[in-house]
Amino acid sequence: MGDLLLVRHGETEWSVSGQHTSWTDLPLTQRGEEQAKSLAPLLAGRTFARVLTSPLGRAIRTAELAGLYGAVPDPELHEWDYGGYEGITTVEIHRTRPDWYLWDDGVPPGPGGHPGESPAEVGLRADRVLSRIEPALAQGDVVLVAHAHFLRVLTARRLGLPAADGRLFQLATGTVSRLSTEHGRPVIAEWNAAGTLPPVR
Repeated sequence: MGDLLLVRHGETEWSVSGQHTSWTDLPLTQRGEEQAKSLAPLLAGRTFARVLTSPLGRAIRTAELAGLYGAVPDPELHEWDYGGYEGITTVEIHRTRPDWYLWDDGVPPGPGGHPGESPAEVGLRADRVLSRIEPALAQGDVVLVAHAHFLRVLTARRLGLPAADGRLFQLATGTVSRLSTEHGRPVIAEWNAAGTLPPVR
């Protein structure tokens, strides 16, 4: 059984500001591009049975800069649909809903085509991805390049936990995490591994 490597895309303007970003297709910042390039040594020397990315540009660009050539976009790797909270920070939401918590409450509907998702709905998407990559994991390592909240939910589901337990796995931009197995059961083998960035000029 191969390892499942999870790559969170590099930094964007909204990941810095804390704005919820699902379908808004922001580019990487300069630092985000440097983060993505710095992941290449962490991924080098492995042969991958399958490489999938979110269809959004920030994930595709991260895969390219990290040296993950031939990655296939998979629409089910897109970020949690934040519905009416797209582009809004948690601080702003708390002004009118002080007790709101994404992992418990989900999000309100947004504009057409973006009804928002509950933790359970994101979990079902993650389950479908895990089911599809299982044959490839039997052949070797698999890489998924995607987004923080989706990858956190997917981690929870891979470990046999409820989708909302993704809250337990904080995930930084421009990092590689690795889910492996021990005695035939999924485990976290490495989390939030980052490459070395050039000094700030």
